[in-house]
Order: sequence, then structure tokens, then C-alpha cells
Amino acid sequence: MKHTWTLISTSLLIILTTACNPSATEWGDKVIACGDHDIYIVNTRTSTPDSLDIEWHWNVSEAKGQIPDEYQNRNRSIDDCKAVDGGKRLLVTSSSHSTLLLDIATRQCLFYAYTPMAHSADMLPRNRIVVANSTHPKGNSLELYEVGKSEQCLWRDSLYSGHGAVWVEKHQSLYALGYQELRRYTLVDWDTDTPSLHLEETFALPDKSGHELSMVNPDCLLCSAHNHVYLFDLKTHTFKPFEPLFDKGDIKSANYNDRTGRIVYTQAETSWWTNHIYLTNPDQTLTFSEDFHLYKVRVL
Repeated sequence: MKHTWTLISTSLLIILTTACNPSATEWGDKVIACGDHDIYIVNTRTSTPDSLDIEWHWNVSEAKGQIPDEYQNRNRSIDDCKAVDGGKRLLVTSSSHSTLLLDIATRQCLFYAYTPMAHSADMLPRNRIVVANSTHPKGNSLELYEVGKSEQCLWRDSLYSGHGAVWVEKHQSLYALGYQELRRYTLVDWDTDTPSLHLEETFALPDKSGHELSMVNPDCLLCSAHNHVYLFDLKTHTFKPFEPLFDKGDIKSANYNDRTGRIVYTQAETSWWTNHIYLTNPDQTLTFSEDFHLYKVRVL
């Protein structure tokens, strides 16, 4: 009995210490921003309206000698910067036709591939990468790669205006976003050298021009289109308006914590880009230089 009370007391102490520690990192305190040929990790808690607290910055020029020279130009318009592997690495896509895997700590490029008009990617089991490519004569596709095998496409499927890719472990499914549809794929021959994906279901979007796809929880995805933003229920296969952003058009990226209600997003304000990141609960705006073409933001 004494041992049990000791465990309970210790657990309570940990909970209380965490709750009372103002330096404890919460969801949304650190974000990843990308655009042009740069990626930034910003501390939102210590940033102010006039000053960004940039904790990490990477420019594609740093990868010289790690990747072929032509990838300098292929990464002039980075459009996604997704944290993977527990936040240790970044999966980077560029609409100038590239996908990279970066190690944050070592700043090393671990993988690269020519991916026409790439707009998003995700990690799949067994260290594999799936990439959604948008409108390009060699794009409009979903492609499969493997870390350690740069530039070797293992499988490909057509997907018009590919813009999103999210692996949901609970459902053992990949969800891929196109112009007017959301698709669900499953893994095939995954333990072999010739893996592929099988299209299981297709869901019509309520709006055109699907753009953003991110996971809210293992049973829910957030999806943006040209005019509106939706939540997609993976159990009922239904879309419903995401009220906080529903009537905001041209949402390029959105991250939502359904436990706290916090949202981190970008919205095109000058052509396809912006220089602002918006946060809610609490409300905050992060402002970058006007000459930086900011595209997406991700929560680290």
C-alpha cells in the first residue's frame, strides 16, 4: 500500500510540475515556415509582432555537395515542410520539382528526388516516402520512393492536381488530395522490393481545387479547397464545415489542435503567397519580410 501511494504521489508531482512550469512546450509554440528556398523554425511564444524568434534556419545553398547541383534551382519554391520521425526530420517539397528529407540536428540531406510540381509528401512504414505532385506535364501524380534510394520511383498513380498526402497509422491508410477528390489507399507488397498502393475509395470534395490536407486526430482530417475549409470524418466518410476557417478562401496550410482549439494557418494574400502566419487561442500574427514568399506553416 505504501508503494502504491508513493507511485500516486510521484505521478501527481509530475503532473503538477508540468502544469505549473511556464517553460513547458505546448502545441503551436514552435512552427515551421517555408517558402522560396528557405525553411524557418520559429518560437511563437517568444516572438513579438515586431520580432520573430527564429531558432533554426535552412537555405538550400547549404545542401551543396549533398545533392546534385540542379536541385539548387529545383528548391527555389519550397511549398511544404512537414516534421516527421518524431520531429527530428523535415520532409520538404518544392513546386520547382523536388522532394528532400532533411535531418534538423545535422542539417544533412538524407534523400532527394525529382518530383514534378511536388506539393506535399508524407512518410510511410519501412522508411518510404509518398509524394503528391500537382499540375505539370510530368506531374498530376502520386509517387512512391524509399529513403536510401534517391531518385528511384518505385510506383506511380495518376492524381490530377495532387496537393496533399497524409498517412493515418490507425486506419493503415494513405489519404491523398486532388483537385476535386480525396482518395484512400492501402499498402500492397510492402515487405518486398516492389511495393505499391491500392486505391480503395474515392470521395468527392464539396468544393473544387483541393489544397491542404492535415491530420487533426486518427479519425479526422482537415481539408481546404478554393473557397472553404472542411473536416473529414474517417469513420463516416463525411465532410463538414470547419467553422473557424470555413469562409476563408485560399487557405494554403492549416493545423488544428482539437483539444485546445488552437489553429495555425496561412492564407494567400498576394497571388499565391503571404508573409503572415496566423494563430488562434491565443490570437497571434507572425510577420515575415515582405520579400519572402511564405507558403505553408507546420507545427513542430
